[in-house]
Amino acid sequence: LGPVGLDKMLVDDIGDVLITNDGATILAQLEVDHPAARVLVDLAQLQDSEVGDGTTSVVIIASELLRRSNELVKSGIHPTTIIGGLRTALKQSVSFLKKNMVMKVSELGDEHLMNAAKTSMSSKIIGKEGEFFAQMAVDAVKSVKMKASMADAAGMDAGNGNTAAESKAQIDSGKVRYKYPLSAIHILKAHGKSAMESHFISGGFAINAMRASQGMPTAVEGSKEEPVKIAMLDMNLQRHRMAMGVQVVVKDPAEIENIKKREMDITKERIQKIIDAGARVVLTTKGVDDLCMKYFVEAGIICARRCNKDDLKRLAKATGGKVVVTMADMDGNETFDPECLGTSTAVREERIGDGEMLYVHGCQGRGASTIVLRGANEYMLDEMDRALHDSLCVIKRMLESSTLVCGGGAVEAALSVHLEEYATTLHTREQLAIQEFADALLVIPKTLAVNAAKDSSELVAKLRAAHAKSQKIVGSGSNPSDDVAALKNTGLDLIEGTIRDNLAAGVVEPAISKIKSLRFATEAAITILRIDDRITLAKGQ
Repeated sequence: LGPVGLDKMLVDDIGDVLITNDGATILAQLEVDHPAARVLVDLAQLQDSEVGDGTTSVVIIASELLRRSNELVKSGIHPTTIIGGLRTALKQSVSFLKKNMVMKVSELGDEHLMNAAKTSMSSKIIGKEGEFFAQMAVDAVKSVKMKASMADAAGMDAGNGNTAAESKAQIDSGKVRYKYPLSAIHILKAHGKSAMESHFISGGFAINAMRASQGMPTAVEGSKEEPVKIAMLDMNLQRHRMAMGVQVVVKDPAEIENIKKREMDITKERIQKIIDAGARVVLTTKGVDDLCMKYFVEAGIICARRCNKDDLKRLAKATGGKVVVTMADMDGNETFDPECLGTSTAVREERIGDGEMLYVHGCQGRGASTIVLRGANEYMLDEMDRALHDSLCVIKRMLESSTLVCGGGAVEAALSVHLEEYATTLHTREQLAIQEFADALLVIPKTLAVNAAKDSSELVAKLRAAHAKSQKIVGSGSNPSDDVAALKNTGLDLIEGTIRDNLAAGVVEPAISKIKSLRFATEAAITILRIDDRITLAKGQ
């Protein structure tokens, strides 16, 4: 965790190696048998799918809450009381967050997005080249911007379930909401060159496949007026064979030749239909045999086989086409509908690293873009992919909710100070649970400091002092001066080992990520606290 956190190397039983810094990835790889621990693993997965970033901190907070609640239970406080306390503390902290810590950024400038992306990447392998990758991520997310209604129509909204109530509220307010579907951003990994040679293709799409035979053209150029048509198939283009179990009794040996010939003709007709529909590029997920290849080469068509099905689906969305599974129509004849063809301005095969890739330029459909990552080896590429995914999620969350909070332990310290203050106003036993909640939040700044090899106790004390001061002045109702008002943004500077105003330093993250991670962590802790007994069911004899 943190800008100076180190990576973990996971080696499984076959000896496969995975090097990562992403909390969710590490936990997903572990084989956890303990049921309560499994709850925490699911928790990281949930945070990963909902927000995309902050997976490590969720688990840290949840486990810290559990540890402290356990102490309370041992000292004779009933779990229900503790659960009540945690719930109250969560409510209180979310409302405090929304009221005091969250900054509305109406029209988000690129710098805020860049800062958020850099903050998210700081702990990852590409943190050193943060500027470069942050810019790439921001461009990528912005390139897939589309109106929410369109995004729903395109079925792009897979990754970010908005509840019906939310979407209704947006329709009522009459504001046009934009969505940034991350599924439209395609990340391709290619070996070779340095990480800085990664590039971003806007409105383009790269697919990891090469032409099926050398006789095909390496590029098909078109123009806006005459776009290149692309057919995307999910079927075999091979000699039509008889189905299994069909027996043909032939009296005349000459008939055998005819049968063979007809088999060839069936496929030929199929291919002819695709070509007649105007396709100049044919991509299929299955195989294409030599016989069929001949026809494509003659027609001067680029054909690629064994493409990844998911890639084709994305390409279909990007070019406004459809993936065709079968050519049979309602009448039992075989036809190929020209409407299923995708369009683009050019398709070229370019050499990248060891292999070739097909680049589709100027997709005519809805937004799609591709990031091609370059790197020294598999592990590095995988880790770059994960880090980029995190920052893409962060930028998307920020563009969609346009609120941000300070990073670097600022939020946690402020909440901790606020909750301790709040706990003393209660007259019930829940006070203890709330105080523990307040202490548990400090685990984030502490861990950040420890990972940076700094003196955590001293730094956390300084941090809390700053926040206590700012809250006291704000609480007393007097108008704070500017330097005091900035105190609430105080966070850790881990390189120098001091505290600083993190808003000015550009360490920010989307508010939704903080709020959700608090919610998820508390929920998980409560789930486990509610359990008092574990009964292992024996297998029936």
